Amino acid sequence: DGFHYDDIVLEQRGLRGRKGAPETFDFAGFETLLKRIRAAEPDIAIPVFDRSMELSRAAASIIAADTKFILVEGNYLLLDEEPWSRLAPLFDFSIFVDVPRAELERRLLERWHEHGRSDDDARAWIATNDMPNIDRVLARRRPADLVIGAPA
Repeated sequence: DGFHYDDIVLEQRGLRGRKGAPETFDFAGFETLLKRIRAAEPDIAIPVFDRSMELSRAAASIIAADTKFILVEGNYLLLDEEPWSRLAPLFDFSIFVDVPRAELERRLLERWHEHGRSDDDARAWIATNDMPNIDRVLARRRPADLVIGAPA
């Protein structure tokens, strides 16, 4: 989430209502970071998304030179669309967590309630943004090395 475009940028691009969709991330910055990690550069500064401020904080953490394993998680890492499909060679192993649709919706509703959204607002956001993003990934994802079912 550290590569979310800021809400101001999303507003300027007409994408505020789609925040979280693949086109609302700084893909090039993310790809560059992954390439630097793959090249084993020392002390790589990374952004961290601060949910309390709804902002990405640049250089908020460091990947130390002696780090052995990096776990990268995200909704679009297996998305088989340009530019996201370019990420495939940057990963040694991929896992897809297969969660039933009803459970995804339940978890999203809980998440948005925890972030202060009203029930109606949360349900509308899920229906118009979150679930279309999920459907996009499910319809166009590359095969994962491992597919696991998430506990309900």
